[in-house]
Parts: sequence; structure tokens; C-alpha cells
Amino acid sequence: MSESIAQFAAQIRAGKISPVQQCMQTLHALEAGNKTYTVATHILAERALHQAQVLERKIAAGQDVGPLAGIPFGVKDLFDVAGLVTTAGSTVLQNNPPALKDALVVSRLCAAGALPVATLNMDEFAYGFATENAHFGTTLNPHDVRRLAGGSSGGSAAAVAAGLLPFTLGSDTNGSIRVPASLCGVWGLRPTQGLVPLEGVYPFAASLDVIGPFARSAADIQSVAEVLAGQSFAFEGHAGSIRVGVLGGWFAQDLVPDLQAGLEMIAGACPSARTVTLPEIARVRAASFVITAAEGGNLHLNRLKQTPMAYDPATRDRLLAGALLPAAAVIQAQRIRTWFRHLMHDVFDTVDVLIAPATVGPAPLIDQPTIMVGGKAVSARANLGLFTQPLSLAGMPVVSAPLAPQLTPNTQLPLGIQLIAGPHKENMLLAFAQELERKGLLGFPVAHSQHQRVA
Repeated sequence: MSESIAQFAAQIRAGKISPVQQCMQTLHALEAGNKTYTVATHILAERALHQAQVLERKIAAGQDVGPLAGIPFGVKDLFDVAGLVTTAGSTVLQNNPPALKDALVVSRLCAAGALPVATLNMDEFAYGFATENAHFGTTLNPHDVRRLAGGSSGGSAAAVAAGLLPFTLGSDTNGSIRVPASLCGVWGLRPTQGLVPLEGVYPFAASLDVIGPFARSAADIQSVAEVLAGQSFAFEGHAGSIRVGVLGGWFAQDLVPDLQAGLEMIAGACPSARTVTLPEIARVRAASFVITAAEGGNLHLNRLKQTPMAYDPATRDRLLAGALLPAAAVIQAQRIRTWFRHLMHDVFDTVDVLIAPATVGPAPLIDQPTIMVGGKAVSARANLGLFTQPLSLAGMPVVSAPLAPQLTPNTQLPLGIQLIAGPHKENMLLAFAQELERKGLLGFPVAHSQHQRVA
């Protein structure tokens, strides 16, 4: 569809589109698309159709049904969905009791009229950048099924990229929204730390975890994010007056030519743009690694002692390594985190928005184990978060946005950038993103697919 989420929901509220028919169409497309891309872990057909029928009756009765009326969505497999066991992409938790209620953000979306239709594939316990799941399968990139979708929210990004769902929810600890959004050519938002409630979401590293939406446009991201956060992100200023910094140094290395050229074109469209170089980013990234590993390892330590073989071996090894980190390393990492957060606050005294790449290039081939960084072949899966991991420590809002196809003529695959603002500046950040989208600099079409597009 060409309409935005807000426009489509308005047609449903007006009775021009049946939410039941739309839901059935979505479920059919999702069933078919899942066979190709492996995006879903559970399809919630019975619940979705029941909610759609209730919604249709409310519309017929003239009741208010909310700003997301009839819009289908999916959630990463670590969000509680009433009646389902929250498995977090693993079989380790399969014997847990089912969730008694939805995660708070899922409840907010349902109250706004949206219809949950699926839980979506992810790296086990959100520990990875590839969505290669030993239990549920590997999510494939809809733009080229030979390539990774990214992770750990790969199912969420791929479902939007394939045109199967208009929006989805994911989580981001070190880049798990931003990396798959970049590789799949969709929009993603990592909100300000603490803005969106985590109640009913299985943690990875609780002090870094953030949840946010994927969608096909900046306007759609805003429509969903306002419901998640329970507030308006209307911007009263002028997007043209926003002061822009382009991150250099660490963030200007190893980029494919189309990504470098695209960043330069965006900078050229911002009269105030200037280069900003952040110090010590290698240490900041290392600190993010250490905090994540330590918190994740500690969370799983007792279960690792009791049932270690239930884990994917790769996940188990990373969690065990994190649990064994010495306290001195974790304390030093937290000091770096504090220092970096203060540094970023100072940076936003002089600029309003920072621009950086999201990944070094397009999605790696599934059988491609390495990417080039610093002239050396390094593990692709370990380094897809090269540009996202450091920025996580600041806890500030980040939009992942795809470059427009005309900016990537040689690559012909999605390339993503990050737009970063100071804390609780989502309104300005989304206004800036929408301005660049209107100028034709951002936004990538959904993948060409045999499956019918839905809302």
C-alpha cells in the first residue's frame, strides 16, 4: 500500500476497509511469507481474528477505536503475549508457564486498535546480530535471500521489509533494531533510555535494553512510537534550523562507496552540517561489549549451571564468558559509560542531530563469514554493530533510516544511517528524518515479492 499507517487506520475507522478482511489477508500473506523468509515463531491467527471482529463491531456502533485501528503488527519473540510462553528465541524457557497478560507496550498498541498477529524470530536471548536461530531457523533478507537480515530483531525487520506487516516491535541493546533495519532497508527507532516501558519484555542486558518499532517510513515510526511512549512527538520548530553534525573518525572508516557518497549528499542538504569527531570510540565500544556480556551472563548463570546443553552452543559460550568477567573490568566499563554519556550531552550543546552510518555496508551473504574493517578481514557477525554499539552507551534516541535507492546506484541493496539526538528529543529527531525523506534522500521500497502486500 502507498498510504501511511495513519491514513490506512483512518479508512478502517471510516468503514471503507473491513478490519476482519484485512486481518485475514495479512495472516494469509504472513503464512506464505514465513515459508520463504522465516520471520515468525508463532502466528496468532485465532486471537487476531477475534480482535478484528470486536473492532469491526465497535466501528459499526460508532465507537472510538483508536489511532492504529485495524493495523496488524508483530512483536519480537521476547515480548509477553497473553497465553503464550515467552521463549526469547530459545527452547530453554519452553516449560515456563504462559504469560498471564501482554507486555505493557503490546497492551498499549491493542488499546489503540492495532492487531497482534505474530511473534517474530530473533537471535537466541537477543545475543547476536544475525538472527541465525538454532531452534527456529535463520531469517532471510527479503531483498536477497542469500543474505543476512541482521539481528537480533531480524524477524521484525524482515517482516516489514517483505511487506508482510506495516510495523513490528523489536529490542535494541547494542544495535538490535538499528542493524537489521539498516540491512533490510526499513526504519527503526531506539528511543531514549527509559522512555518506553519494558514491563513484560524478557531482558538481555537490563541497563542497556530499549524497545522500539520498525516501519516503512518516518511518519509510520512516529505514529507507533507515540502510542508506545504515551505522548505526542509533534515538533513545533522548523526542521531547516536544526544544527547537524556528521560523525567522523571511527564512523567514517571502512564504508562502501555508496554509503560514503550518500552521507555526503545528506550533509550537503543540511546547510549547518559540520564534522564532529568523538574520542576514544574503540574503548567505548569495548565498554559496551563488557557491560552487555556481564549482565547477560549474570542473568543466565543459575540456568547455565543447571541446563547448559539446552542453549545454542554459541549463545552458551558467550554467556559463560560474560559470567566469568572480573568485577574490575565491569566497573571500568561503567566508568567509561558515565564519561561517554557526559561527553554526548556536551556535544548536543553545539549540535541538535548527529548523523552516522549504521553498518559499514550492505547485508553480508549468509555464507560470508567476514567483512573488511581496517584493511583486515574480521568476523561479520561480531562486527555488524561496529557503529551502533558505542552509541548505545549514551542512552539517547537514535533513528535508523535507509538511504534512498538513487543514493545507492552501485550497491542496489539497502544501506542504513543513524540519526542521533539528545535525550527526549524524539520529536525533533523524527521531524528531521521526515524532512530528509521528503527531500528524497531517505526511504527504501519494500522488497519485490510474490506475496501480496498488506496494510
